[in-house]
Amino acid sequence: MAISSLVQNVSYAQIAAPLIVAAGAVAVLVAEVFLPVRRKQLVSWLSLVVLAGAAAPDIALWPGRTTGTFCMPQSAAGLYSLGAGEPHGMPSTCSYVADRFALIFQFVALAGAFIVVLMSAASMKRDRIPTGEYHFLLLSSVAGALVLAAARDLITLTIALETVSLPAFALVGLKRWSGRSSEAALKFFLVSVASTAVMLFGISLVYGATGNVHFAPVALHLHALSSGTNGPMRHLAYLGVGMTLVGFGFKVSAVPFHFWTPDTYAGAPVPIAAYLSVVSKAAGFAGLILLTGTAFSPLLDKTGPLLAVLAALTMSLGNLVALRQQDAVRLLAWSTIGQAGYILVPLAAHDSVSYTKHINASVAYIIMYAAMNLGAFAVVHSVHATSLDAYRGLAKTRPLASAALAFFLLCLAGLPPGLMGLFAKVAVFGAAAGSHLVWLAVVMAVNVVIALYYYLSWTARLFAAPDAATASVGRSPATLRFAIGLTMLAAVVFSVWPQSALGAF
Repeated sequence: MAISSLVQNVSYAQIAAPLIVAAGAVAVLVAEVFLPVRRKQLVSWLSLVVLAGAAAPDIALWPGRTTGTFCMPQSAAGLYSLGAGEPHGMPSTCSYVADRFALIFQFVALAGAFIVVLMSAASMKRDRIPTGEYHFLLLSSVAGALVLAAARDLITLTIALETVSLPAFALVGLKRWSGRSSEAALKFFLVSVASTAVMLFGISLVYGATGNVHFAPVALHLHALSSGTNGPMRHLAYLGVGMTLVGFGFKVSAVPFHFWTPDTYAGAPVPIAAYLSVVSKAAGFAGLILLTGTAFSPLLDKTGPLLAVLAALTMSLGNLVALRQQDAVRLLAWSTIGQAGYILVPLAAHDSVSYTKHINASVAYIIMYAAMNLGAFAVVHSVHATSLDAYRGLAKTRPLASAALAFFLLCLAGLPPGLMGLFAKVAVFGAAAGSHLVWLAVVMAVNVVIALYYYLSWTARLFAAPDAATASVGRSPATLRFAIGLTMLAAVVFSVWPQSALGAF
């Protein structure tokens, strides 16, 4: 009986999505070896099939009841959870749970990676990027993002986070002929290693203080420590919690862990910059929400003020530095830092009631942000020019691309007709007000006004008189036009029907 109680039941339906993507990563690497040179592009189509196929089991799981898998025998009562994210009676020591929260982020990761593959399909040969290695690394990173969203213990969370990051280092540096790309990959790697070391030390302190790695028991022990008399152990736990959050602060480009972002985005292939800005960032926010809302939920009165300060610093620095950018990719990089500050606002709630009530604002913002940011990067990739001066008068030479870029920039700014950006910001404002963070709402309002300048300035360039620096007229590849069309469709849907994102979680 004792032995049988230790046998774990594995639900392959719940882990099907990451398994399909991981198997697909190996398949594309092997397929590329046997394909003739003129057929290498088939690897891109195989990656698209893998990503679309991985979404099928998640769609099947969406209306179902979550049970969790890789579960240890239940040994602790009670469960700190993300509101309705985990049904009553679920074992509290499961390592992987494909609940609605996890499925939402898995859909974002799969859809974002699908767009990135479409963006890069036509530029592999131009940028001299090895096809098989590129898609193997991309799918491996996506597999990590899928697992991270469903992870429910600190070990699984850490391994998934590193699985997202390690292939990304190589992806940034795949333009091996470019010194700028190699420098970007090195900076990305060094900052990531430092933040991971701090995070792992923090996790070791949390484990030492609580004796557990699963989120629910960790939360129970932190609750006991925060209300107990063991001062040294309580301070050890607080230090561990703070250091653990550092790793995810790096992943979401929160100030002061943002230094790698502009140089990495500017040196990476544009599709990989888009991937880092959406899929990798969404994975980081998934982990941050899981930690603050489950494992560290008894310490919201401590983590809330910390995240509020980080949110204010992140949005302020991101938007202020973006004002001075003359490079499109670097401007979008600083824009993503500012946008990360907005997403952090609902996570700054000081109590579990406010957190549970308003966390949906962050989830909805991430969903909408993914569509508008991927679309902006896709248009920049199609124009094949990074200097903002190259976009002057683009409306006369590339009217459709200009209209799409103008729409995405207005979405990021939160101005009509880009209503989804407005809805997302209003939801975050409501979360700040509902959590009694009036000062943070004021800081956000000021930053939204600041951001209007550089978004509208870029938009105005599109319709100004063209000059010698304007990008040349050219027809984008069909796959890239399809990527822009898909993101445009998603942006229009979210602008017309925002409840599809606002009510997702």
